[in-house]
Amino acid sequence: MFENSEVLVYFENQFVALKDAKINILTHALHYGTGVFEGIRGYWIAEEEELFLVRCEEHYRRWKANCRILNIDPPKSAEELTEITAELVRLNHFRTDVYVRPLSYMSSARIGVRPDGHSSFALVAVPFGVYLESTKGIHAGVVSWRRVDDGAIPARGKICGAYVNSVLATTEAHANGFDEAIILNQNGHVAEGATCNLFMVRNGKIITPPPSDNILEGLTRACIIDLARRELHMEVVERSIDRSELYICDELFLTGTAVEVAPITMVDHRQVGHGQIGFLTGKLRELYFQATRGRIADYQAWLHPVYQPVLAALRS
Repeated sequence: MFENSEVLVYFENQFVALKDAKINILTHALHYGTGVFEGIRGYWIAEEEELFLVRCEEHYRRWKANCRILNIDPPKSAEELTEITAELVRLNHFRTDVYVRPLSYMSSARIGVRPDGHSSFALVAVPFGVYLESTKGIHAGVVSWRRVDDGAIPARGKICGAYVNSVLATTEAHANGFDEAIILNQNGHVAEGATCNLFMVRNGKIITPPPSDNILEGLTRACIIDLARRELHMEVVERSIDRSELYICDELFLTGTAVEVAPITMVDHRQVGHGQIGFLTGKLRELYFQATRGRIADYQAWLHPVYQPVLAALRS
C-alpha cells in the first residue's frame, strides 16, 4: 500500500496532497465502475539526472479516446496533460522510477445507474519499481475466467469496472500457484494476461493476438512490434492463438507498462521451449530497456524529459 499521504497529486484542477484528494462515498464510479484509467511509466536515469516519461502523449490520447466509450470528455489535451504530469513529478522531486495513474470518472454522488454528464479526473504519480519479478522467467497458467467481450465491456478501454475480470483471473492464478494468469476469450482463443498482452514465438515468427480477440491495444505491445520489425527484422503476425499452441511454441512473453517484458518459461506446468528465457525474448527485453531509457537514438521520440527542459529554460 502506498502510504505517503503528503505526496502531491493533481485533483479538481489543482495540485493537492494525496490526503486531501477525497471523493464522496456515493460517487457513481465507486458503485458502478464508471471510470477509465491509464498507466504511464517514467524511468529515472541517474547519470543524466533526468526522468523520461514513456510515450506519455500517446497514453493520454488513448485515454481520452477510451473515455468516449463512457461519454466522458477530460477537458485538457494530451499535450497539456503531459505537461501537468511532468510538473507533478517535479513538484514531488521524484528521483526514481515512477508510475503515473490518470483516472477519469463519473463523479455525481447519488444512487442510480443513469449517467448525468458529470465527471472529474485526477492524476497520481508514485515511485514504482518491479511489478512482476521475471528475471528468471515466470510460470503462467490459463484460468477458467474468460476475457470480457467487446459487446459487453470493451477490454480495449481500460474501463474500471472491467478490471474485476482481471482481479478474478489473478486471484485464481495465484491460488493455483502461478505467477500470472492467461485469459481466453469467449471463443476459446488466447486473449492476454490479466493486465498485459501476450506474444508467442513459433516457427520463426513472432505472433500476438489481434485487437478483435478482445485485448487491450497496448502501447508496450506496439513498442515490441516496432522493435521486433526494425531492430531484429522479424516477421510479426497478429492472429488468433489456440490454447494448445502455448504448449508447443518456442517462446512466450508478456508485455505491458507495468510488467514491461516478462518471459514465460512455464505454462500450465509445462516447460516453454527449453524452459529458459528465449533468445528473441531476451533480445526484445534488452532493446525495450535501452530504448525506454534514452539509449537508442531512433526511439528518443518515445520519451518526454521532465527535468532538463526546465533547467535549460532557467539557464537561458
